[in-house]
Amino acid sequence: MKNLLTVEAVAEVGTGLMLVALPSLLTALLLGSSLDTPVALSVSRMFGIALLALGVACWLARHDWQSRATRGLVGAMVLHNVAIAIVLAYSGIALGLSGIGLWPVVLFHATMAVWCVMSLLNKPVQ
Repeated sequence: MKNLLTVEAVAEVGTGLMLVALPSLLTALLLGSSLDTPVALSVSRMFGIALLALGVACWLARHDWQSRATRGLVGAMVLHNVAIAIVLAYSGIALGLSGIGLWPVVLFHATMAVWCVMSLLNKPVQ
């Protein structure tokens, strides 16, 4: 689980920092459209802060794979990854939004969700 949580931490911190610092650039890369209202920028930055918090939690838990708390965190990351993959895929398919990074990010989150589930199934708490 150490490698999983390390990858999750780096991905979430990186994305969180991008959303806090350059939210329009990230949304343009993912959805092909920039953010143009103060409300959209504020919500994106709040989401970025939440991703930073998830990334920090993953980073701090990466050496403690046997605890129930870490398994709970990985379970939460399953929900996060599945939900993000679904929302982005819906945005591309149903809403017609698409940037150069959309489908690679959907695939990344789907892959991370599978990796999280496999880690939960393979590492029972003793």
